[in-house]
This record gives sequence, C-alpha cells and structure tokens, in this order.
Amino acid sequence: MNFLREITWPVMNNFLFKRIDNTGLSLWRIAFGLLISIEAFGAIATGWVKQVFIKPQFTFNFIGFEFLQPLPGNGMYFYFALMGCIGILVMLGYRYKWAMAGYALMWTCVYLMQKSSYNNHYYLMMLLCWLMVFLPANRYLSLDAKWKPNFKKYSMPRWVKVVFIAQVWMVFTYAAIAKIYPQWLDGSVPELFMKGKKSYWLIGDFLQHKWVHFSMVYFGILFDLLVIPLLLWKRTRVFAFCLSLFFHLFNSVVFQVGIFPYMSIAFAFFFFSSETLIKRFRLKRPVSKEQEITIPKFKTLGITIFSLYLLVQLLLPLRHWFIKDDVLWTEEGHRLSWRMMLRSRSGQLIFWVEDKATCQRNNYPYAPLLTSDQLKNVKSKPDFIWQLAQRIKKIEAEKGNDVAIYVTCKVKINQGSYHTFIDPEVNLAAEKWLPFKHHEWILPSPEDYSVK
Repeated sequence: MNFLREITWPVMNNFLFKRIDNTGLSLWRIAFGLLISIEAFGAIATGWVKQVFIKPQFTFNFIGFEFLQPLPGNGMYFYFALMGCIGILVMLGYRYKWAMAGYALMWTCVYLMQKSSYNNHYYLMMLLCWLMVFLPANRYLSLDAKWKPNFKKYSMPRWVKVVFIAQVWMVFTYAAIAKIYPQWLDGSVPELFMKGKKSYWLIGDFLQHKWVHFSMVYFGILFDLLVIPLLLWKRTRVFAFCLSLFFHLFNSVVFQVGIFPYMSIAFAFFFFSSETLIKRFRLKRPVSKEQEITIPKFKTLGITIFSLYLLVQLLLPLRHWFIKDDVLWTEEGHRLSWRMMLRSRSGQLIFWVEDKATCQRNNYPYAPLLTSDQLKNVKSKPDFIWQLAQRIKKIEAEKGNDVAIYVTCKVKINQGSYHTFIDPEVNLAAEKWLPFKHHEWILPSPEDYSVK
C-alpha cells in the first residue's frame, strides 16, 4: 500500500496541482457573471417572477424543501433584483467569494422553491454557482486583483480546469445517451416539437421538413457525445467551436431556453489556449509559464470532497435504471439526469375527495388553486399529483374534514394514446413519497404507450 502511494501521489500532485495559465477562468467568470445577472433581471422583465412566484397561491417545491417559500407581496421582485446586482459583482470580480456564495445560495433557494418551470439549465446553473465559489476566478481581470496588487495571479492549479471540464462532459454525455430511444431516433419527437414552431417568422415552414427533424436527431446525439472530446483536441478545436456556435444559437432561436446556449458557448474559454485567448481579447498580460506544483494545506480533504462531488454527478443521472419501470412513463428519476428536450407529456386528471365519515365521494374542483403552468404539470407528473393531494387533504382538514383522496388520471407520451396512469383505488392522501423508489400507485407502463 505504501509503495502504491509513493507512485500515485507524485503523479496525482503533478497532474492536479501543477499551475497553469488562468486566462480562460477569468474570462469565464466575466461571462458567467454577466449571464447570471441577465438571468435574474430577465426573470423580472419577462414576467417569469410574476408567473412562477407571485401569481400562484402556492408553489410546488422540491419535496422535502417546503420550508422554502416565496417572499410575500412583491418581495420576489426585490429578491431577483438583488441577485442581478450580485451577478454584476461576480462579473466585475468585486468581493468575489462573498458575491458568488450569495448568488449560489439565493439561486439554490429559487431552484428548490418551485419546479413548475423546471429547466435543466436551472440545475446546471446551481451546480456551476457552487463550483465557482471554490474556484480562484478573481485573481485576474477583477476589481479584487486591481485593488490588491499582491492578490493578482496569472496562474491557477490544474484541478480547476479538470473539475470544470469533467462537469460539462457529464452534462453533454448524459444528454446524448438519453436521446437514444425509439421515438427520438425515428424523428417523431423532433417533428412533434417543431409543429409548435410553425408560426415562427421566416423559419416556421423550414422547421417542418422531415430532413430537418432527422438532422436534429443525429446531429443532436453526435454533438452532445463528441463536442467535449473535439474541443479538447487542438486539431478539431476551432471546428468544434463553430459547431457549438451553430448548435447553441439554433437552440436559442428555436427553443428559447434562456441563457443556457450562451453559457454553453462560453465553456469554450476552458478549452482554447491562453495564447489564443490573450491574442483574441487583446489582453495586455504575459502567458503564465509557472511550472511549480503548489500543494494546498488541506489537499486530502479537497481531493475527497471534489471526488465525491464528481462521483455523485456521475451516478445520480443513472438512478432511474434502478427504479422499477421506464422513466419515460413514470417520471421517477427524470430530473437531475440531463434528460433534455426528450418527450412531450400531457394528461387528464380528476380528483375525488371521499369523506371518511359518510363515505361520500365528490369531484374536487382543483383548477382554481393553480396557475396554467401548474395545471399543465399536475395533470401528468406523479410528484405534482401527490403534492396536490397532500395540499387538498390539508385544506379539508382545516375545514374539519377527514378525507381520503383518489384520482382518475390518464397520461399521453409524445404522440401516443392516453393510458391510465394512477391506480384509482389508492388513497394518495395516505401515501408517503419515496424519492429513490418506485411508487406502486403508478400503474405499469402499457406496451408501446408512446407510439401513435
């Protein structure tokens, strides 16, 4: 064992702690700060804050985080405005650690506070924000470095780049793997998505062509699978960057997914050489030639924490394989697994409330409790249905009624037919939520349920 350590530790130290130029990290911090600021201010300007946090009577939290509630009145406008200002501080590199930690905490609360408007890039933003808290991203091109000359550095340890690229690689790789299923490969899912874009000015009719749908199918898989390796290899880096520009700008125009495409384009800062970046951005600085290996005081603790983090990120998207039935049908294990733009899901839902004293069962008018976004989600997603059942139980209990709650629910996946989704004989008010297990009240997936 000692012999193995004598061999592996020097190699690991040289690989992880050897100092490299930090131009890419500094430029990424500026771009990231700008984008998270735009995300916060844009959420106010586009009405997202109103729709998601102010208009609803209640939000569908991530289960277990019900204690996180929106601020009353117009408080969430001020909350997001503060986040936007903090994002600017991150971009400028002023009091960077505090600013980045503040935004990470506030965005984590936003993320866990609601899931009616779930988007993979919200989750990725949360992960990147916390990663950035621990990265020395303010050592150059920052107000912190300008006002404290001794603080300025032109280099960083290599582990910074390794951790960041590993995180991005997992996102794109899992996105590619998730697309390998029949209804994506035969072009029917892209075709379904593009039908909703038919009214787009100039490109609406173009997006209806079959060859466009099949191009999306295979270009999407190949791009997600190969873009990181191609960016890592010097000979294909420029080609991969051009593909990245096309792919992400196409997604931005067609799917309108906020800052995610531009954040993905900015990932390129970690792949291009410092010489290239310094030249292209006309930075008046030398390329760091430091070759020293700086071992941090808490090396073992740091390696352990980041190794565990990457291991969780590697395993978490796989959890649905260990849960009974198909994730496409059950939704169990769908979130946090980089299953991006894969399916269309709709449902029909009736809630039945049965008074335990009289055994009288009545249709419950739940629609007035919800916004349009919440209504769309609750009709087809099991955790929403369960949470609404708990909410109705609480409302009835406050009236002095002891009730059982049943649902009649049918769900349609992609262009398939409607099939019964929830066991109508199960009292959902009495069921517990199992985050890593299958819920037996979700009925087994019918054969060819997602095929027209």
